[in-house]
Amino acid sequence: MIVSRYEYNERDVTVLEKKESITAKVCALARAYHSYYSKDKVFDDYLSYDLLGKDEYEYLKALIIQKIPVQSDGKKAIAWNEFLDKYVSPIPLSRIAYTENKILEFAEKNGSCQLVICGAGLDSFAFRNKNPDIEIFELDHPNTQQHKNQKIKKLNWEIPDNVHFAPINFEKDSVDKILLNAGFDTNKRTFFSILGVSYYLTLDTLKKTFDQISRISALKSLVVFDFPDKVSWENDKGPERVMKLKSLTAQLGEKMMEGFTVEELTQALSDSGYRVIEHQSPEQIQDRYFANRHDNLQAFENVHFIAAEFIKPRENN
Repeated sequence: MIVSRYEYNERDVTVLEKKESITAKVCALARAYHSYYSKDKVFDDYLSYDLLGKDEYEYLKALIIQKIPVQSDGKKAIAWNEFLDKYVSPIPLSRIAYTENKILEFAEKNGSCQLVICGAGLDSFAFRNKNPDIEIFELDHPNTQQHKNQKIKKLNWEIPDNVHFAPINFEKDSVDKILLNAGFDTNKRTFFSILGVSYYLTLDTLKKTFDQISRISALKSLVVFDFPDKVSWENDKGPERVMKLKSLTAQLGEKMMEGFTVEELTQALSDSGYRVIEHQSPEQIQDRYFANRHDNLQAFENVHFIAAEFIKPRENN
């Protein structure tokens, strides 16, 4: 039963498009629910509920409920949390688990370093991080970043001295220029996290992003990102779960693109001076994070992870 104050209607999508990212909020909802209710955690983002707040959590829950099909008897076909775990949660949970493990390894190996979170949304690493040697730069659309900063202020959280917020429009602004204006150090090895971004970009825009970060990267910097493959939903004939998520994000005003092949991304990275050091396929992600579970969490059939190292000197790039 949906409480009326949290009812969702299609008109809200237009309003949300003009404000902060709704998919960033839905990903935070998935992390919050998993942290609070799951005994067998893929990843514990224990601050995600705080960043959302009770009202927004309940509102997003109502939004999810509205998207669940109704059976002939008038009842929902699946419980809202089971729907969340099946159609949403596996992506944000596995990619953050993978990426944050890489970040910690990178910091331990390199000491003083930088972390750039592209499309940060309601990411909470800056407030969970216990390593002051990691200089953190959060990049996101101005509206989404403003929304997050309002949440932080309301929570009376103190922003650590090593955390910097830099608003950006990835379609129009240059990542390197934005970062340099925010105090980025080109001599420090940097970890670039680009999670949940490639789904909404063309290959050309993604290539530009690789080029831009390569221009300011020290050797042996890393970039880690997740991406949807092209084959699994080509001509709108992909797996049911993939097509459902694609439809859901489109309804929320954030339309997914058609995806990429590993080969074209490897080439794009190479052209920008990067060497792929690890590729995690959907099957490998399943084995690593979701094997032998007894819930609806299973790796998405079309989602991959890539980690790539910057190996080409800047003057030759």
